[in-house]
Amino acid sequence: MRIGLISDTHDLLRPEARKFLEGCDHIIHAGDIANAATLDAVARIAPLTVVRGNNDRGDWADSLPHSAVVSFDEVKVLVIHDLTELKIDLEELDAQVLVCGHSHKPGVERRQGVLVVNPGSAGRRRFKLPVALGELHVQGARVSARIVELDIPIATKPSPRKLR
Repeated sequence: MRIGLISDTHDLLRPEARKFLEGCDHIIHAGDIANAATLDAVARIAPLTVVRGNNDRGDWADSLPHSAVVSFDEVKVLVIHDLTELKIDLEELDAQVLVCGHSHKPGVERRQGVLVVNPGSAGRRRFKLPVALGELHVQGARVSARIVELDIPIATKPSPRKLR
């Protein structure tokens, strides 16, 4: 089973991100969507689990949970936007995987027996961080994760024109 991971789209669902998510069995969006249209576009690709980020405001976001738990085969996944808001120690977590966003820094690491995955930001680039997404591969009780950086050039400021 292939689970697409996306976060921090900030009102921008890039075509490259949409293409990466095509064919997923499920998608997890770890917040900072910024509007209902972006959320709807992601939901049209595959079944969706989503949490509310700190930039998700307004009527459209009121019903979004701050955390969610979803299971795939024998693997339980906890989804939150900001890892610093986790109120329990990872050892006490009743999940094998924790998916978060917020920092825009993609990464996969095992902490206290929990696979922690931040897919990074798939929306607007922040500083010089990569534009990235992630995926989980689940088979029974086994789970693996990877980050995929999109080939999005870093925007440069145009050279000022000389006045004549």
